[in-house]
Amino acid sequence: MDYVPLKSVPAQKLGILLAEQNCQIGLYQKSNGMYLDLFLDNKPIATSVLCRDRIRLIRREYSRFEGDLMFFDTQGKHDPDYTGLGGRFLLVYLPISAV
Repeated sequence: MDYVPLKSVPAQKLGILLAEQNCQIGLYQKSNGMYLDLFLDNKPIATSVLCRDRIRLIRREYSRFEGDLMFFDTQGKHDPDYTGLGGRFLLVYLPISAV
């Protein structure tokens, strides 16, 4: 399991290498929750995915992305909120063997 480094800001984009995959992740807070965009080599894999606690975010075995992403609330079972990113709410990469 790899942790994706996040900041406690309402919107952010970052590039990260996950299992030798060149990923671009966007996270943004809306009034009804936090959303994620995932790009692989600048091509969309999943966009506008509502982030939930302990729910796989990609869930597409037919996509080119190997593995999955999941949020974990370290203090309970609440869905992520930008104020707790990088601390209370951790974004984790799950390798294909863990999916």
